[in-house]
Amino acid sequence: MRLGLILGEVGSGLRRNLSMVVSVVLVTFISLTFVGASILLQMQIGQMKGYWYDRAQVAVYMCTEIDTTGNCTLAEATEDQIAAVQQQLDSPTLAPYINEVQFETHEQAYENFKEQFADTTFEGIITPESLNESFRVNLVDPEQADVLIESLSGLAGVESVEDQRAYLEPIFAILNAASYTAIGVAGLMLVAAVLLIATTIRLSAFSRRRELGIMRLVGASNRFIQTPFILEGVFASLIGSVLAGGAIVAIVQFFVRGYLASTLPLNTSLLGMEEALLVVPILIAVGAGLAAISAGVAISRYLKV
Repeated sequence: MRLGLILGEVGSGLRRNLSMVVSVVLVTFISLTFVGASILLQMQIGQMKGYWYDRAQVAVYMCTEIDTTGNCTLAEATEDQIAAVQQQLDSPTLAPYINEVQFETHEQAYENFKEQFADTTFEGIITPESLNESFRVNLVDPEQADVLIESLSGLAGVESVEDQRAYLEPIFAILNAASYTAIGVAGLMLVAAVLLIATTIRLSAFSRRRELGIMRLVGASNRFIQTPFILEGVFASLIGSVLAGGAIVAIVQFFVRGYLASTLPLNTSLLGMEEALLVVPILIAVGAGLAAISAGVAISRYLKV
């Protein structure tokens, strides 16, 4: 198979259908950018879950004078009741599950409240006594929070036992929904890219129908005839894939590591260039593979007509 002749045919086909080739590049670029963004978003969600879930605590809130929920009856938790909770946390039953326990007094809770709600109307209304004293428990395995909740919820003086991971679930649900939306849009765009590549190849074959007829008459094999058309589709898709990879790298570098890293008030685990460079070859492989398959099927059907 003469490589120079095949490459010449590829160049001729690209020149004849330049507008369609540009369309394939743009559609491939947009669709694979969505694919890469959804992959990155899932990776970021995984990192954030690992980061925040490991730091999420089980909070054991003690009763105050204004509480009527849980085991509270408008009475402050006594020293004996607080000691009973501490004793239960130190017991052989719960101790193996616990990594660290911190007790937060009314005053400490009030100081934390003032830091979070400084310069708001709440600051002048809330008093230290209205805020719950609490135990902040870090678990060896955050997935075993139910063990503490079941063991401590019924103790006297305990207003509630809460797994703080519950506050994170709505955030991750929204991020997952955004990721699935991106995947759906990417899927539709990939279908459009495949159809566009197939149409481009068929138009390119139709514009060279006389040359193809001559090649068949002189005994050229189907493989020799099909290869230039497949390479045309792969070349156009490859350009779009590389552009999509560049867009993913730029998103991580300038948006994630630049804007988000400087804007987020909390220290969290963000994606880096290592994850971006891991996604790039996936996009190139997906783009080139789909182009090769769609172009091969399109030209095979055309030659059989």
